[in-house]
Amino acid sequence: MGNMVSFQRPDGKAVQGYLAEPEGAGSAPAVVVIQEWWGLNAQIRGVADRLAQVGYQALVPDLYRGKATVEAEEAHHLMSALDFGDAASQDIRGAAQFMKARAPKVGLTGFCMGGALTLLGTTQSPEIDAAVVWYGCPPLDYIDASKLSVPLQGHWATQDEFFKIDTIDALEAKLTAAGVGFEFHRYLAHHAFANETAVGPGRIPATQYDAVWAQQAWDRTLRFFGKHLG
Repeated sequence: MGNMVSFQRPDGKAVQGYLAEPEGAGSAPAVVVIQEWWGLNAQIRGVADRLAQVGYQALVPDLYRGKATVEAEEAHHLMSALDFGDAASQDIRGAAQFMKARAPKVGLTGFCMGGALTLLGTTQSPEIDAAVVWYGCPPLDYIDASKLSVPLQGHWATQDEFFKIDTIDALEAKLTAAGVGFEFHRYLAHHAFANETAVGPGRIPATQYDAVWAQQAWDRTLRFFGKHLG
């Protein structure tokens, strides 16, 4: 369904990404999808494919430049080596600009590390028209809430050991104080509850897929994007 494409960052450097497109939809709305800490793997390509199946052009920028892993230790290393400011202001903005040239409206969504980058990227990219965050948040000091002006939805796990729910309480307070409009949903679930590979003995501890909550969160996400992207 999808294929690798190249796009330019604002600074002119080239980035690869996985682009999934709906059947025969030349001017369909678009969504930029930001990976978990594993990299541009089959699971996140599947998220882009899922969006294409319901009518969106979906682009996953390759933030790790070709690297991906199934090992938590290596994923942590790759994430730690990533310059979040550069990824948000250059890779994600470049992806948003690339899609804005193809689509009337562009959304942004991301999971885990990608959720944190979605919050940061939304403050850096005026091309973004709506954003959905999945269980990931940067340090609150990094978020310039005055630049969060687009419709924002968030999906949070109350049992999340990586992004504690009291951090999300503080995020809500910060956004409310800045007058940011947002719609947050909480689920009695663990981190990565929408990642269908977070099952069985191979999953890392403290992550757990939950098909029921994942479906509800996806339904809410698609309704939200449908309302704000068309």
